Amino acid sequence: MNGGYAYRDRLGPAAAGRTVLDWLSERYPHSDRLTWLARIAGGQVTRDGEAASASDVLSAGQSLVWHRPPWTEPEVPVSFAVLFRDRDLLAVAKPRGLPSVPNGGFLEHTLLHQVRRLFPEAVPLHRLGRGTSGLVLFALSKNARRAVAADWRAGRVEKEYRALVSGRPARDAFTVEVSIGPVPHPRLGAVHAASAGGRAAVSHARVIAARGSDTLVSVTIGTGRPHQIRIHMAAAGHPLVGDPLYAPGGTPLAEPGLPGDPGYWLHAFRLALTHPTTGVRLVLECSPPPALRG
Repeated sequence: MNGGYAYRDRLGPAAAGRTVLDWLSERYPHSDRLTWLARIAGGQVTRDGEAASASDVLSAGQSLVWHRPPWTEPEVPVSFAVLFRDRDLLAVAKPRGLPSVPNGGFLEHTLLHQVRRLFPEAVPLHRLGRGTSGLVLFALSKNARRAVAADWRAGRVEKEYRALVSGRPARDAFTVEVSIGPVPHPRLGAVHAASAGGRAAVSHARVIAARGSDTLVSVTIGTGRPHQIRIHMAAAGHPLVGDPLYAPGGTPLAEPGLPGDPGYWLHAFRLALTHPTTGVRLVLECSPPPALRG
């Protein structure tokens, strides 16, 4: 079991006049009102440091904390390898199946928690989906965090992935420019997918090798929308092999899984960026798993 976690909310004007039960039920809709009522009655929720009651009326500026007790997290691979390290940057190899950051039922079984056991100052500069393996970059200094984040927003960081897609693309190289935004999902309310009303996104794909009825491709992305490669390859008619969420066209399957469900084949292979201190172009690579090697 892990050590539990405290979910802290500093309440704003929207919480004023609401009861503790009403606020928590809407703030964390993954649990119903009866579950929240039991947690509050069990002393798991405090308001300004004191045990809260379900009927307590909230005010802006108050602190509301849910003290989640320890729980058993799903088993996942928790090892990682250091690919590069200096005073400013840390690059590691994330295994397929390990979440990047705490979410849902994962807290200590995450890359962030495992990395910070050895490098407490590490701040992730991006994240990979749970089912995606490969290179993740962390900042070890404030200067690196600011500089690389600015380059990332400006599109000056090059990102290359390897993916195994269904079918055979008609061309050896192609570009996908399909907007990505929230669409309805039966279990989550909404997920990111191909959407005419979404934000612009660009991916460039290149065929590496045929794998039976499937194809190994290299994908570089000029934008960083959620699940962009999974959505764009599906939008091009070639969903990632094993993807439990996206159908051809880039929208959710008729009975879709969840975004974090594993099964698909995607690997963050290469990052190229300007070093925040030396100004030298730094190229980092992470060897793909056997299924994604050319």
